[in-house]
Amino acid sequence: MSLKESKKIETNLYQLTIDIDAATFAAAVDKVYRKSVKNITVPGFRRGKAPRSIIEKMYGKGVFYEDAINDLLPTVYPEALKESGIEAVSQPEFDIESVDENGVVLVAKVYVKPEVKLEGYKGIEVEKTVEETTDAEVRIEIDRVRERNSRMIDVTDRAAQTADTANIDYEGFVDGVPFDGGKAAGHDLILGSGQFIPGFEDQIIGHNVGDEFDVNVEFPAEYHAAELAGKPAVFKCKLNALKLKELPELDDEFARVVSDFDTLAEYEADVKAKLVDRKAKQADAIVDEKLVDALIEKLEAEIPEAMYEAETENFVRDYDNRLRMQGLDLKTYFQYTGLNLDALRAEMRPQAEKQVKSRLALEKIAELENIEVSEEETDAEYNRLAEAYNMEADKIKAMIAVEDLAADIKVKKAVELVRAEAVIKEAAPAKKAPAKKKSTTTKKKTTKKAAEAPAEEAPAVVEEAPATEAPAEAADAE
Repeated sequence: MSLKESKKIETNLYQLTIDIDAATFAAAVDKVYRKSVKNITVPGFRRGKAPRSIIEKMYGKGVFYEDAINDLLPTVYPEALKESGIEAVSQPEFDIESVDENGVVLVAKVYVKPEVKLEGYKGIEVEKTVEETTDAEVRIEIDRVRERNSRMIDVTDRAAQTADTANIDYEGFVDGVPFDGGKAAGHDLILGSGQFIPGFEDQIIGHNVGDEFDVNVEFPAEYHAAELAGKPAVFKCKLNALKLKELPELDDEFARVVSDFDTLAEYEADVKAKLVDRKAKQADAIVDEKLVDALIEKLEAEIPEAMYEAETENFVRDYDNRLRMQGLDLKTYFQYTGLNLDALRAEMRPQAEKQVKSRLALEKIAELENIEVSEEETDAEYNRLAEAYNMEADKIKAMIAVEDLAADIKVKKAVELVRAEAVIKEAAPAKKAPAKKKSTTTKKKTTKKAAEAPAEEAPAVVEEAPATEAPAEAADAE
């Protein structure tokens, strides 16, 4: 194989002419013949035993040419690309200029990274705002830990109240006729949560365990099940049990259970320190974002569409991987959201464009500043990734080429340089309304369990229950 020619034919579009010599091509054709002959039937020969010359006589001299070229492309194209010295940013489009027993001449068209101009990347002025940390925010964080250490206790000595979890049986009727999805047994419902249609939960409050009663409600006019929208309904209910969430006492014992501190005061101080640190990091991240936005404004480049499309596909692929980590996939996600692949691409496109532009700007800075990456730095990054993903460093090295890793490190160094050279002005945080304290009705002593989870931990996916959902499966009656 040899690269005959590499030339620019349009802005950011190159054409490579690749020559595959006769011997290389002949070997590839013979390989395809040996692989394919077992599936070819020729009269007068046992299946898979027909000579190549007979098959070529029947089906044409070039019967194996296309497959042979396809077998060679994964080898010859990267070699030609490396020899050309260009940096491709798209998949190539191939044309066959000539093919016969003397070899092949291929033409590949591929988009390359654009020429970039960038000035004024030093001394960028941005404002930095570090939000204050209030005692109310500390209390909210601690209350989250209390929630995780709560327990449910049976309520037997009083009637149902707001915030109780009521276990109920129910069956709904419209015009005296039960409807699909309006029946359930042993359903747990947090009173006051707004999970069921308006008025339903209010009519459970005041009843005692064992009571059987009717709940009279009216479906909202905009209800998604058209056959129920705007209609009055009666739900025959039975209150099976009541439970109440019991929170641990906010005292030194609680602090000892959920942390490494002996007193509540020490624990509160630690929570506040972590909040302060988190907000400082958030402020730094916002500054970096502003700096990147400023760099994008200063960027001059004719960026090929192929770069945006490729980055958009990367975003979609990453999103799909995150969904799979949560037990979902894109197909299920589309069913829930009503979106499709094109719509998801459209959502991802703006961020993909920003990513492409910011990367080009930072790479240009790394070039202009002659930023280099040492072997020690790449090794340290491999080790960091190995620790983050709980994998052996050698496996990470097999997955990520050292050249790619070094390029990423250069980009990080470019960000650090821009930040170091920027003019960052401290701005006062905006005044915030005081946060409301979360009321608790019952407290308990804390027991050691999964209490030591960090206060900032949150579920990966949060789903909100519709405020006008019918009891249980009634929402599915469409």
